[in-house]
Formats: sequence, structure tokens, C-alpha cells
Amino acid sequence: MTSDWKSTRDPQGPMKRAISALAKQGVIHEDLDGLPESAKRFSDGARWKVEIPSVEGPAAMRAVIEESKKYALDFHRASQGSGIMMLRDEEITEFLALGNEASAEVCLFVGPRSSWDIGRATIGSSSATVHPSLRGADQVRFAMEDVLHGASLGVRSILVGDVGLLKVLGEAKRKGDLPSDFVLKTSVALPCNNPATAALYEDLGASTLNLTTDLSLAQIAAIRAQVDIPVDVYVEAADDFGGAVRHYEVPDLVRVAAPIYLKFTVRNAPGLYPAGGHIQGLVESTGRERVRRASIGVGMLKRYGLA
Repeated sequence: MTSDWKSTRDPQGPMKRAISALAKQGVIHEDLDGLPESAKRFSDGARWKVEIPSVEGPAAMRAVIEESKKYALDFHRASQGSGIMMLRDEEITEFLALGNEASAEVCLFVGPRSSWDIGRATIGSSSATVHPSLRGADQVRFAMEDVLHGASLGVRSILVGDVGLLKVLGEAKRKGDLPSDFVLKTSVALPCNNPATAALYEDLGASTLNLTTDLSLAQIAAIRAQVDIPVDVYVEAADDFGGAVRHYEVPDLVRVAAPIYLKFTVRNAPGLYPAGGHIQGLVESTGRERVRRASIGVGMLKRYGLA
């Protein structure tokens, strides 16, 4: 006897059941190969904005601002990777003041992470996603302290690399322990590569989703159909995150994924985290080059009538 659960007559039966099960949960069940245009926008009506990543403190921010004037480039967010705890209070307040001067959001990473802790799980060949996670309850507490301290200095945007931390920070906003307008931006090291994961992160309180760097336009379009919050996409990704260089896809990224932050790092560059005076020249020179790379991407948008 053929049961309702498993049909031996219809080879498409299992797929239909999977689609039905996902549909009941409101989860997009296929990549959108037709690349539909997104009608979603930022709150100010913009389709796209520019993010300059790995801006490691006020000196680097000054270099980025100076270079952006050289290329007549407006950038809207400067993100940092070394963490709140690796900056002095005076550096944080100066960084924020520079961001205000440039009309750019300053987004700081949460400092504690497994890759800087005493554990060994992060040194394996398959351990990249472990790096930004938090080991044990103490690190969750340390991370919460890092965020609350930053918030007390005026920080209103942070990068989160641990799913549990995203949950507790989302709850902290709802319970009034953090400002209601506090931006929780997921890190590229916290994988977001399908609609179900995107929906989970949004439910937990994410304000912006940093997508995995190797997603196709169809896969990105499916995530956009699932969620309304902005996404971040690396147009050029660092070597340790795949090193994709997608400048010619910028117009299509904007068309299918709006509202989108277009991010530009540089390939062929050594790691910067944690940054400091010992590599300050490299921090500033790579920051300047990220601005130049961003100007190339925006140039593509101008050529295709999207800027």
C-alpha cells in the first residue's frame, strides 16, 4: 500500500513535498534564475551604498576620507575588523567623529573571538567559520561587555560573528539594554548563503546581512526575495574568503539585491587583524586602495545608468 508520506509512483513526489514543507514556513525554495529586479530600497530610497571594510581606526579613516575626496566618491559605511577592545576610548570617539564628518556609519567588530583565544579548534583546515565564534559563557560575557562599552562611547553599529551573540544582542535591543536603532551587522565569517539562514538571522535581530562571497546572482536574488533588510556583498573579496573580483557584476548586483552595500577590499594583501602601529602604513595604504577599487565599481554603475 502506498502511503501519503512516500509515493513510489510519482518520482517528483519527494520534491513536491519538500517544496510544500518549505512553503508552509515561508522559505524560498529555489534560486531565482530569472534574476528578478528588486523593488526594495534603503529607508532613504537608495538602491545601493558603498562600504569600505577593514578601516582600522581613526588614522585609517582619515586616509579613507582623504582618498574618497580625491576620487569624488561618497562612501556610506566604514567597517573595522580588529574589534572594539583593540581601540582606546579616545580612538573610538575620534573614529566616530570622523564618521560623522564624512556622513558615514562607523561599524566596529566585537573584539573577543575563538581565533584569538587559547583553544585549538581554529587551526584546522576546515575551521574558518569557527574563528569569529565565542568559546564558552565567559567569552559571551566579554563580548557583551565589549558591545555595551562601545555603545556607552557612542558606537551604534557593530559586526557580529557568533550566532548566539546575535541572539542575545537582538534581545538586548528589545529589552532596552541597547538603543533601538543599534545596527547589528553579521560578519562575512558568519555564513549566510541561503534564504533559510537569512531569515533566521533577521529573526534574531540582524540589521544587515553579510553574504557569503561566492554566491551567484540567482542565489543572491533568492535571499533578497526572502528578507527585506539590506545585504552586504563583496565586489572584491579578500584572498582568505575566496578572492572573487566581480566588478562587471556590480550593475546586476544592484538590480537584483537592492538595498545592497557594495563592499570593496583588495586581493593580494596580507591580513590586518589585530591592527596597530606596527603595520600602520599597510593599514592606511590598503584603505586608500579600497577606495580606489570602490571608485571603479561606482564607475561601472555610472556607465550603466545606475548612479
